[in-house]
Order: sequence, then structure tokens, then C-alpha cells
Amino acid sequence: MSDTLMSADVGAGAAGPSFSPLYQQIKVLILRSLQAGEWRPGEAIPSELELAARFKVSQGTVRKAVDELAAENLLMRRQGKGTFVATHAEEQVQFRFLRLAPDHPDQSPDASRREFLDCRRLRAPADVARALQLKSGDMVVEVRRVLHFAGQPVVLDDIWLPGHLFKGLTADRLSQYQGPMYGLFESEFGVRMIRAEEKIRAVLADAAVASVLQVEVGSPLLSVERLSFTYGDQPVELRRGLYRTDRHYYRNELS
Repeated sequence: MSDTLMSADVGAGAAGPSFSPLYQQIKVLILRSLQAGEWRPGEAIPSELELAARFKVSQGTVRKAVDELAAENLLMRRQGKGTFVATHAEEQVQFRFLRLAPDHPDQSPDASRREFLDCRRLRAPADVARALQLKSGDMVVEVRRVLHFAGQPVVLDDIWLPGHLFKGLTADRLSQYQGPMYGLFESEFGVRMIRAEEKIRAVLADAAVASVLQVEVGSPLLSVERLSFTYGDQPVELRRGLYRTDRHYYRNELS
């Protein structure tokens, strides 16, 4: 077996050129199984030996593919238990997309409280339809919520979701769910957010926003526009958030 070329059995139908590294092609096949729902969030995937036999490659090749998927937070290794499909209900994963951190380290996202102001279905505005790759006139679900930290409103989010993927989503359903919002999306709607792109800029609070976030009109805020994707680079959420940064800062890790 070549280290860089996949056999015909494994490579049939695989995306990408045949000269891509073997472990990358195995990674693609595992991703396809995840996308198809063969293994659901929180479930264990087959062992490396079983996957090696299935794909007719070495265990080391499978391990390298799984290592990359674990580094991307799509899979999670648990010592002595195996490898599991990552879920946003996991403590180390649920705040992966929340980049706001308190000035004082004794505060944590666990102390947050969500307040849902609105949840409604409407025809997608043109800019939202473009971002979510929807047709003009397609339905979306719009959610407006406030995140409170230590009793203080800190984040005002406007969230748009494709209507056909989130049928039955209501404000009551969002409020009653105790876990993170992305955990609800994957457990009840089968939509898993696996990566996101963000645009950040500084803005000033207008009167309506200032009232919600309890700041003075004209106060500086951080505007964060996030486009989240599921498998196959399909956009499934557009989120526009306004962040207070008088007691919090936006953090990121570069590598």
C-alpha cells in the first residue's frame, strides 16, 4: 500500500485528487459518515482497528486522520473509552465559539443567563438569504436574545437560521432547553455547527441597543458577525452580535 495513493476500493468516489495523502482521504471518508449521520453527536465511532479494516489501510493512517478530526473538535478522544463524535453539550466544546472573556478570571461563561426576546419565522432579507445561500423569499427563523453575565447584559444577538432546517423552533423551546443553543440544534434538529467565520468591527450603541444592554447612547460596542457552517461547508447560521467590552474582552488564539 502506497503512503500517498489510495487503493481503488478506498478511493472510489472520494473527493479531491488521487495524489492527496492517504490519511487525508480517510479523513474525507470519516467526514462523509459523520455528515450522513452514521455516528451521531455523543456516540462512539468504531475503533481504529475496525476503521482500518473497513478502509483497507493501516491503523497508523486511521490514527492520523482521527487525530486531525479531534484537533478540529469534530471528534473527542476519551482515555480508556474510545473516540466519540464531539457534541456542543461537552463542557470543553460548548463555549468554543464564545470568544468573550471576563476581565476577572473568577468569572466564567458558566455563570451566564440567556434571555430570549423574540423568535419568529419570516422571509429572509436579501443579505441574510445571500449569506445562508438561500433563494429569495425562502423562510428563515430569526432569534433575538441577550446574554447576561454576573447579572449584567453583555451580548445582544440577532440570529438567522434556515427555516427548512429548524421547523418547530420556538422561543419556549429555546428557553426550556437547559444546555447550549448549539446543543439543541444538533440534538433536536440534526444540525451541527462545526466551524465559523467572523467579521469584527467597532460600533456605537444607538438608543434601542443602549436600552437593551443598559449602556449610554453612543457607548462603544464590538460588532461580531458570525457565519457558522455544518458539514460540506454549508452555511446554517448567521449571527450578528453586539458586545459590551467594558468588563469583558474578545479573545482569540492564533497559530
